[in-house]
Amino acid sequence: MPAQERVALVDPRFVGHLHALRLALTDPRFPAAAVPGALTAQAAARPALARAAGRIPVGAGTAHLTDVLTETLTDFLDRDDIGLHRVELGSLVATVALTPAQREEAREAVAAVDDEAVRLRTAVKSRDGFFTTFCISPYSRYLARWCARRGLTPNQVTTASLLTALIAAGGAATGTRAGFVAAGVLLLLSFVLDCTDGQLARYSLQYSTLGAWLDATFDRAKEYAYYAGLALGAARGGDDVWALALGAMVLQTCRHVVDFAFNEANHDAAGATGNTSPTAALSDKLDSVGWTVWVRRMIVLPIGERWAMIAVLTAATTPRIVFYALLIGCALAACYTTAGRVLRSLTRRARRTDRAARALADLADSGPLAELIARGAHGRGRTGSFLAPAMAFLSAAVLLVWVIFESDPASWLTVGVAGCSALLAGAAVSRPLKGALDWLVPPFFRAGEYVTILVLAARADVPGALPAAFGLVAAVAYHHYDTVYRIRGGTGAPPRWLVRATGGHEGRVLVVTVLAAALSPEGFTIALTALAVVLALLVLIESIRFWVSSGAPAVHDEGEPA
Repeated sequence: MPAQERVALVDPRFVGHLHALRLALTDPRFPAAAVPGALTAQAAARPALARAAGRIPVGAGTAHLTDVLTETLTDFLDRDDIGLHRVELGSLVATVALTPAQREEAREAVAAVDDEAVRLRTAVKSRDGFFTTFCISPYSRYLARWCARRGLTPNQVTTASLLTALIAAGGAATGTRAGFVAAGVLLLLSFVLDCTDGQLARYSLQYSTLGAWLDATFDRAKEYAYYAGLALGAARGGDDVWALALGAMVLQTCRHVVDFAFNEANHDAAGATGNTSPTAALSDKLDSVGWTVWVRRMIVLPIGERWAMIAVLTAATTPRIVFYALLIGCALAACYTTAGRVLRSLTRRARRTDRAARALADLADSGPLAELIARGAHGRGRTGSFLAPAMAFLSAAVLLVWVIFESDPASWLTVGVAGCSALLAGAAVSRPLKGALDWLVPPFFRAGEYVTILVLAARADVPGALPAAFGLVAAVAYHHYDTVYRIRGGTGAPPRWLVRATGGHEGRVLVVTVLAAALSPEGFTIALTALAVVLALLVLIESIRFWVSSGAPAVHDEGEPA
């Protein structure tokens, strides 16, 4: 077969479920995969398969090596360390029947298990929130099967979910009670489709890097577009809630970057086979008490619970109440999850790897100015200390305290404070981010940048300033989410030229403070709008070009509870 094609070997004596063969032979995520009696190798693993076949001796006394050829080759590939995936069968059956008795026994075992029921059950994400698990997945899995039987792809369902959410945002933007009710119903429908696309991917094994990126990116686009729709609807009724809408988006993006940074810092930490902290031990102990699992999953206000709350409150109350509930709920959830992760980090004995440090540096999104400062401070401070998160915290705190409490933050003094903040930010990233709490560096930078834009727009006190700031933060947040999913997809962060072109977090803060000081409030609003458009075009064009043409291996991202 051509070298670029996938090959499969199946023993003619194989007895098992059809879905066991699907899992072994059609999952695109692994270079090689196997179940007893069946083996597949994609192009990347074909050379290893050829070497394995060449190592099998031919001659007297070696018949046992070729009697069950797939198992011999699987063992060779396993020793080659090429990323062979041995499928976890669970209740599914896959075996090689060497005698009529074994064949009959295997057939009885196959008949005793309904592989379609297993396929449907495993299409549902193993770890999900209470609302999703008990109110959506019991029927969305059947919708996923319906889509699969009609040839629909996960990406098509993802797109349908996005369009439904955008229509919901349009309904909320009408500002009428009927529009709010329709918006709530459509938002829930969008969430059903959002669950269905992942279940369809798992049901039909249609995994792709592009699909994982679309699913994650569209989730953010749907939620933040809905916030904008609510703000527009409230404005039609004479209530300006743009500051609340922008605050909700800032809080949610900061929550996400806490999740992302913590996971990147710890998922391949060296020196620990698992989470060895007392906090993790307590969590494991609580997992044995079933009801606490669901309570803790609900406390973090995952996407299912959050969207259900937004939908119900939209239909029954006002946008202002929706945002108040959202801000309070997300703030409590952020405090709960962040405190737990800080405790785990302080008590866990593990060494952060170079890969983790690189991922955190990419998530920090430092621009040319911070890079220059970091080079000047290179080598100062001890790796593993708390210096980096302390400097990052001070960088954000100095800036935010000034713009919040200064009577006139639209001044050249604010530009000076932003310069001091940039100096501290550069010091924070001057050494590899391998400390126990260095995963806090990116969230501190995000909070400093986003909240500064929010406050300066709010203090401008002119129509259009906050919507312009909403657009700017949305464009920058897209860039940050894009960075996350490139890292998760194994493709690395965006190119440095893009990060430098966007200015980095400290460069954008300096630009915004200069615009606020140099322009009138009306001019500042126009400048924010122009900056949002330029940044959005820059990051969107490069991001779409990358993901559409990406040769990254297929992935399926289960996502974070938040």
